[in-house]
Amino acid sequence: MQRFAKTCEATAATAKKSLKTAAVADYLKSLPPEEAATAAVFLSGKAFPAWEETTLQVGGRLLWRVVAELSGTNEASLTAAYRKHGDLGAVAGEVLPELNGQGIGLVEAARIFREIAAARGPSAKTGLVRHLLAGATPLEAKYLVKIMTGDLRIGLKESLVEESIAKAYGSTLAEIQRSNMLLGDLGETLRLALDGRLAEAKMRMFHPMGFMLASPVESAEEGLGYFAEAAVEDKYDGIRAQAHVSGGEVKFFSRTRDEITESFPELPDSLAGLSQDAILDGEIVAWKYPVDAADTQQVVDEVLSEAGEQKAGGLGRARPFSVLQQRLGRKKVSEKILREIPVAYLVFDVLYAEGELLIDRPLRERARVLDELMSQQDLNHREHRGKQRKIGAQGKFMFEENVDRLVTHVVRAPVLRAKTPDELEEHFTAAQARGNEGLMIKDLGSAYLPGKRGKSWLKMKRELATLDVVVTAVEYGHGKRMGVLSDYTFAVWDTDTNNAQLVNIGKAYSGLTDVEIAEMTQWFLEHTIEDQGFRRTVEPKIVLEVAFNNMMKSERHESGYALRFPRIVRLRPDKTADEADTIGRVREIFDQQSG
Repeated sequence: MQRFAKTCEATAATAKKSLKTAAVADYLKSLPPEEAATAAVFLSGKAFPAWEETTLQVGGRLLWRVVAELSGTNEASLTAAYRKHGDLGAVAGEVLPELNGQGIGLVEAARIFREIAAARGPSAKTGLVRHLLAGATPLEAKYLVKIMTGDLRIGLKESLVEESIAKAYGSTLAEIQRSNMLLGDLGETLRLALDGRLAEAKMRMFHPMGFMLASPVESAEEGLGYFAEAAVEDKYDGIRAQAHVSGGEVKFFSRTRDEITESFPELPDSLAGLSQDAILDGEIVAWKYPVDAADTQQVVDEVLSEAGEQKAGGLGRARPFSVLQQRLGRKKVSEKILREIPVAYLVFDVLYAEGELLIDRPLRERARVLDELMSQQDLNHREHRGKQRKIGAQGKFMFEENVDRLVTHVVRAPVLRAKTPDELEEHFTAAQARGNEGLMIKDLGSAYLPGKRGKSWLKMKRELATLDVVVTAVEYGHGKRMGVLSDYTFAVWDTDTNNAQLVNIGKAYSGLTDVEIAEMTQWFLEHTIEDQGFRRTVEPKIVLEVAFNNMMKSERHESGYALRFPRIVRLRPDKTADEADTIGRVREIFDQQSG
């Protein structure tokens, strides 16, 4: 583990990607296979392979207490160290004592991580964390804590670890990337590369792949300026979700690759009838269904236009995100909520089907495969009469009394075409009239690029500028909010330095509901890094979308900018802190506004 830590130190010390990958490749190549496989996973900033659902469930407060106990350092000194480094791992490396006999191996560390994950209750977890850190050298402890918090902060993303494995074992980067994408396991990918068996990697179901992302466009002219053939879809205001279907089992994963199946128990049964394994991409939205028999007949008549293209809104329509928000994060969904806030999964792409990974095929071919899948009997909709309840293998439904309903839990997202800017503007206006955010414009000849943002998928929406930001500190409110943490200081990423860091850009206290504030207060209390009385520094993990009237340069914040009248649009539980906006995006908005 000491060599692992020293490699991390060397990697953090250089901004050159080539030097980072060379250092990691040399290190991996020098290790026995089992240690190299473990190191590859750790270098990605994870305690376990990505495909596993195992988590440590160890928060910043627990780690803070253990570091304080083992170091014998008072709270003021620890706080000063944190202010100096802004990273709990670096704090551990500075304050923990170096003793004779310390030192822990990679495989042993991996074993203790699994014991921590399996332990139940804070007392048991605390004991194991204490044992791990007490047995480690200060430098080892620094990186063990970083792994436990999920952020090495050495400028080494998973893609660079893939490059290092390719360099170490003489494989192509494409082979390594494909194996890791299929398996979700850098360690297993390394073993296959070592043995020359990368071609044997097979798709591991229920391991979410990266989501293809879209780039914004400002006008209809720009929206049709990047490719000749465009598929046009409504841009829905829901949460992106990947559905994995295999052997009658169905699981849904968010963009953060967390499983969210239990939050939407009515969805799995609508896909469980697929005759083959499949991975689908789509959006979960709060959905307004047809409410009577006349509505149902009209819906059926409108699903297809004369041109054979699906009409948007044919099977119902999406409701605002604020409605869906009431269902997010719930482990148990009551029948009342199922009835009052039904959802639908709007599928717009297929990544795996027919025993084959389809991401390299052009969108027009994937669309044909998806249409065939969605045409399977009883997949799209079922008709229910009267008061009925269906209990399925994974879901529970409740339907209203004395109503003929067309239940459309899974819907093929309607697709249109546009050849001119005027046609695209018409589609955009219609999409907004349906209550959707705008349009998605996609190149029919494009492959699916997991985790990539390019010009093959475009998003067109018009609104006030917003930023995705990370909460770094919270304060107690005033008046009726005196007892809750309602004022949030937030930051964006400064990527201009060797190692990206969060820099504060503003503070907001309006936009969330009382219920959301109460829930977030509990989270922040449990994830406090430094308690300053009225103010708390918190683990930088909560992402918010904030809107503002304009932006100005300011020395008040580390970013050098300040937002005028910032307000919280919504919580973004579907995004990780790494996905928040950067200072580069801030400059773009400022320059556009100034121009």
